[in-house]
Amino acid sequence: MKKNLFFFVFTSFTSILLGQLHEVGISFGGSNYVGDIGTNYYIYPNKPAGAIFYKYNWNPKIALKATYSYLPISGDDTDSDILYRKQRGFSFSNTINEIALGFEYNFYDFDLSSDDNTWTPYLLLELVGFNYTNVKSHSNPGQIILGNKTSFAIPFGIGYKSKLYGTLAFALEAKFRYTFEDDLDFTNRETPNVILEGTGNDWYMFTGFSLIYTFGRPACYAKGL
Repeated sequence: MKKNLFFFVFTSFTSILLGQLHEVGISFGGSNYVGDIGTNYYIYPNKPAGAIFYKYNWNPKIALKATYSYLPISGDDTDSDILYRKQRGFSFSNTINEIALGFEYNFYDFDLSSDDNTWTPYLLLELVGFNYTNVKSHSNPGQIILGNKTSFAIPFGIGYKSKLYGTLAFALEAKFRYTFEDDLDFTNRETPNVILEGTGNDWYMFTGFSLIYTFGRPACYAKGL
């Protein structure tokens, strides 16, 4: 009886684990920011960036996703099309470490074990927390004290993914983050002796290519939407 019970529990667990399709992958690309310094182009990657992720395909339409991203950002007024910024000549560099949890919604069914459903554009919605270096205080004119700050962002993204070969797939993706902060570039309305032309919060973006390895067999997908 105990052996039968153990066998039933083991086979049930294995069915749950392998009954869905899992994905792990790595992303390479570039990051950029839009704020008070430099250019205002939302897709303008100018720093190498990368990410690692895990996805759980709930059904052919929806994949749950967890991602860690390493996103250097920089800005230089000399690259701007705005005359005021070119004359001002500010520049900065910072680094964002990001954790994102969310889901991908596939416009078409996506299932690498099939012969037909092997590509789709998709929409990415996530909850994002990120950490970066900020200015804690200005001790004296021209001197600053730096610290680390954790905040949240409103994220969304778009992409396209397709089977590459066997259990390998690839994706092209652009992700946009609207933050609740105005100091990713170390400047804000409280910075001494600095006049800013706007009062909006900063954005940061990632554009890149992902290589994806899939495993597990989608024998019993959850009911799709």
